[in-house]
Amino acid sequence: MGEPASTMPYVTPRKPPASAQLNWITGDYEVEPEQLTLDLPTLDDTALPDDGTVTLLATENGAQLLVSGFGLFIGKKGERVTVRQGKSVCAQVPFFRLQEVVIGSKGVSFSSDLIEELCRRGIRIACLDATGKPFALVTSPMLTATVETRKAQLAAPGNRRGAELCRWVVAGKLHNQEKLLLYFAKSRDGGQRESLQAAAAAIRRLRKSALSVDGDSADSVRPALMGLEGTGGRVYWGQIGAMLPEDYGFTGRWHSGPPDAVNAALNYGYGILYSHVWGATMNAGLEPFAGFMHVDRSGKPSMILDLVEEFRQPVVDRAILSWLNKGGRLAMSKGLLDGESREEVASRVLLRLNATEPHRGKAHQVRSIIQMQARLAASAVRGFREYRPFAFKW
Repeated sequence: MGEPASTMPYVTPRKPPASAQLNWITGDYEVEPEQLTLDLPTLDDTALPDDGTVTLLATENGAQLLVSGFGLFIGKKGERVTVRQGKSVCAQVPFFRLQEVVIGSKGVSFSSDLIEELCRRGIRIACLDATGKPFALVTSPMLTATVETRKAQLAAPGNRRGAELCRWVVAGKLHNQEKLLLYFAKSRDGGQRESLQAAAAAIRRLRKSALSVDGDSADSVRPALMGLEGTGGRVYWGQIGAMLPEDYGFTGRWHSGPPDAVNAALNYGYGILYSHVWGATMNAGLEPFAGFMHVDRSGKPSMILDLVEEFRQPVVDRAILSWLNKGGRLAMSKGLLDGESREEVASRVLLRLNATEPHRGKAHQVRSIIQMQARLAASAVRGFREYRPFAFKW
């Protein structure tokens, strides 16, 4: 049987006083004490040195922490990354602000506690050598805990999926070369503008030819595509050389042992780009050393080289060449860029990675587009979607 209904008369609760809170135990309203507002200074959650050894490239979604200086130590304290010079803290940044930590010089050390925390939060550490190439990439091993994608990737070079990826890798690179030449042509006139536009038109024709190359495997389409890519490169770099100031001595593209500062800067910028593409490739579950357009060879990250092609122009070439054409200066020391030049190149490339570009009908940061493209490649090798490269809008 249920409890008998209460015979107590219903009492309308009294109106609570201002700033009151009901105490559910006593049934009474209790007035909250007034809160005193003290004029205290806001704590600064980010501190950086003035000597340029630690740089924070911030965006609304996060930032890259670039650390470059002999004898620096990176660790963690509470919810912050700290950078020490000896016993003194010279920089500190909250974890929630970071997307990546980039170590850009020798003589920088970091703690295992920091590595554990960064991996737990999905923040990558990229270590670059003096030329800008990544020699280490520290991430959580669980990011690559995939099997089916890698199986499909290893099988794809022998079927139509591999051939299609090769076509679009080359077509994407040619498209962005064409668009960057048109981008530079906008700010020029006369014969130089006409020359840039004519070169862009020639590269556009090469792109159409690349998409029509016949073949059912990567091996069958690669020779013809390499010929078209090489022709496009000669046209493209010929125009870049004519556009740059003569005192730089740029006569063509050199991938190793660069004889001039422009080639050294491009190689350094591409190295930074490689680290981002490499991280995105691993996050997508792809094997970095099994590519399509680039031939497999021990120690050669062929898949990284494939995916990086469509981002060279919008990320590195545009950032460095625009700066040089506006009066930017580079300097070499012992066959390499000096420290100031490396910082200039790194900061401009990282800013381009954080810039927004239209892609798939929306505006995205370029670094996010790189991750999207890596995941699209993973879907393409499994036959779920067709691969299409990122198209730079000029």
